[in-house]
Amino acid sequence: MLEFNHRKTDAVRPRMRDRGIYLLPNLFTTGALFAGFYAIVQAMNGRFEHAAMAIFIAMILDGLDGRVARMTHTQSAFGAEYDSLSDMVSFGVAPALVIYEFALQDMGKLGWIAAFVYCAGAALRLARFNTQLEAVTDKRFFQGLPSPSAAALIAGFVWAMVEYGVAGETVSWLAAALALFGGLTMVSNFRYYSGKEINLRKSVPFFVILLVVLAFVLISTSPPEVLFGGFVLYGLSGYVDAVIRMARGKKAAR
Repeated sequence: MLEFNHRKTDAVRPRMRDRGIYLLPNLFTTGALFAGFYAIVQAMNGRFEHAAMAIFIAMILDGLDGRVARMTHTQSAFGAEYDSLSDMVSFGVAPALVIYEFALQDMGKLGWIAAFVYCAGAALRLARFNTQLEAVTDKRFFQGLPSPSAAALIAGFVWAMVEYGVAGETVSWLAAALALFGGLTMVSNFRYYSGKEINLRKSVPFFVILLVVLAFVLISTSPPEVLFGGFVLYGLSGYVDAVIRMARGKKAAR
């Protein structure tokens, strides 16, 4: 009986620790949530460049909160749920509203349907990710386009159009296609490189630091075009990977 009670107590302890709330990682999550909300407000006021930049800031903060939690051993069930809800606002609702306000309003039903497909795709992507987190064996790849990358695709497009003075209504069909592409690709089974095996606490060769510096220089020369182009390539990489694996499968079958 005592042994049973001891085991029961041990089983409860991890769940109690899971309920802990740690300040440091949740500060980053809150910052990402604020940036997503700020993007919505700016889009409603017609300041689309600010809205796009806010989504990119949310993406950076979202990438930091998980790494900070792992490096400081402050992971918790609360943090995971909070992060998921923040992602839905910053990478689901905000990009859908930004692209709708910028280019899809004049398309009527087709416009808000395209925006909703993106928003629903983000919600389904996050729900699938949360439920399959423990079942994923290969951490090197995501299943489907990650929601932050889909949001960056939308934000990069809007930012680039604003940068070149292109009115949203003139590219409404392209914007709708991009929203549909992002929404549907998020719930696809295509593989996308995750970069999770990169260990920031390990030493790296000098050329890696050089590449990082060059990347910052390249982005700083023209942020909208470079970021949009980069995430377009990343979005297409899953399709390219699927074609390559299919071709290898056919060749192996012969």
